[in-house]
Amino acid sequence: MLVRVGCSFDYDAPELTHSVWQVRARPDGPGRILDEEWSAPARSHHYLDAYGNVCDRVLLPAGPSQLRYDAIVEVDDRPDATDPSASSTAVEDLPDEAFLYLLPSRYCWPELLRESAWDQFGDRSPGWARVAAVSDWVHEHIAYVQGSSTTETTALDVWVSRQGVCRDLTHLGVTLCRALNVPARYVGGYLADVGVDLPDLPMDFCSWFEAWLDGRWWTFDPRNNEPRVGRVVVARGRDALDAAMVTTWGAAVLKTMSVWADELGEA
Repeated sequence: MLVRVGCSFDYDAPELTHSVWQVRARPDGPGRILDEEWSAPARSHHYLDAYGNVCDRVLLPAGPSQLRYDAIVEVDDRPDATDPSASSTAVEDLPDEAFLYLLPSRYCWPELLRESAWDQFGDRSPGWARVAAVSDWVHEHIAYVQGSSTTETTALDVWVSRQGVCRDLTHLGVTLCRALNVPARYVGGYLADVGVDLPDLPMDFCSWFEAWLDGRWWTFDPRNNEPRVGRVVVARGRDALDAAMVTTWGAAVLKTMSVWADELGEA
């Protein structure tokens, strides 16, 4: 299946402002990039960060500027893979690539929710059933409320307030999994509305998490909490800090932003 994904940002900066962007589809999939265009108002170059995410460094000029990304990506026409028999792995047997995602990070402090996590989910069978129970619980108990969080909101804040946006639901899912000794990493990207009712909210970037079970990463999405078609991964990392769409070093002001993720039909 083909999907078209992209975004457009309008900024206004009082002076030259350095910025880093993570809005491109990752070249290592799961989708295959067939065509992409990136336009910036000034000199820019891209690099791969420590997690394999494509980052663009852009020097925003003083005054108004626009940055735009547009891509055609071939994605699997099947929903996210599931395997209720997938088992968990003992901490001492985890590969290094997964072990990293047991550790605390900027927004996810598993030690602060460890007791609560085991009280809530400890009676579930280790493995898929336990992680699915985490995703179910977050979906059912954390209200999606626009504007309910800030750049300083942690998973513990969400646990207490019982509200947040998709990145907050993802952070809580990641933290609870880590507290249960299941490696979990944050994923940000585009998600087309394929085979689902169109939401009332405008299209935006999405986030979900991946949990390490049975020797591989599996997708869990507490915001939607159902297997979906059309995910395009932009960034992976410990939490949203590693997958930020835009980071600026200066007083640049975001004026407008638009995001698209549209189904184009069969490849």
